[in-house]
Amino acid sequence: MEIKKRSAFKDPAQDLAWFENWVKQLESQNNRTYQPLPVQTSLGKTHIWGLHTENETLEPLVIFPGARTTPLFWDFDKNLDNLGRHFRIFLVETNGLPNLSDGNTPDIKSVGYGHWAAEVLTQLKLEKAFIAGASFGGLICMKLALTNPEKIKAAFLLNPGCLQSFSLSPKNLYYNLLPLLAPSRKNVSKFLDKAVFCKPTHTLSPGAEKLIIDYELFAITRYQDRTQKPYDMANELRQVTVPVYLLEGDKDQLFPFQRSVANAQEKLPGLKEVKVFENVAHGIETYGPALKFINTKVTELVKKQK
Repeated sequence: MEIKKRSAFKDPAQDLAWFENWVKQLESQNNRTYQPLPVQTSLGKTHIWGLHTENETLEPLVIFPGARTTPLFWDFDKNLDNLGRHFRIFLVETNGLPNLSDGNTPDIKSVGYGHWAAEVLTQLKLEKAFIAGASFGGLICMKLALTNPEKIKAAFLLNPGCLQSFSLSPKNLYYNLLPLLAPSRKNVSKFLDKAVFCKPTHTLSPGAEKLIIDYELFAITRYQDRTQKPYDMANELRQVTVPVYLLEGDKDQLFPFQRSVANAQEKLPGLKEVKVFENVAHGIETYGPALKFINTKVTELVKKQK
């Protein structure tokens, strides 16, 4: 696979140690351990975290995170418990994001990420799985749907970054650029409050909020991010035939839900259902009812297959 961009930490040894310590803090807060499952792919090392992976009677769920996040965000305040005990969960640290995976990335507009995601499932010995992606991760899901639809039971897109371009509204640009131009705990907190969460409906505990501020400040100041950003996949989506469920927050400023819903209904032939959550912003993967919705839909699909 052709490598288009290479991102990296400024001091890999020191920065990766910081990240590993951050994971230990999350494990301590949640009173559980994430199983490290590193694999080799065309993009180099790809790190995956596993939960309940030893029980092969459970349905496999593969999760891809948003940009400048880790899939462990999905488990702030033990949020993954909202999926019940129905899944073997595989949390993929996408290459090119600030995590333990190598920083190599393909051209975002190629199908390279789809081939990479297929490699990840193959390395995990998953012939077919449910997949879910938030923001950037939604684009990864659709790339996999283009290259290897046979590997997907159904795809869940959470405020995906592939149904429209990033909003250029002054308000959205202000809050997103603020922590990048002036990194500080105050500015990261303001970005999270105004763009990622929607208090009091959509929020985190104080302990989890500290962890996300720590991570965001770390990612902004320590990671040399050259990874291309998601884009509107437009007519590429017409080739996606797998079942797709779209989960949207009505307060998402980054990718306003009305346009995402309209584009999905027009261009995704496999679209099965749209669920819009009120007073939920861009960080929908941290919102319990969204994961409960995934649990409900997968339970229904599995019952139909029996």
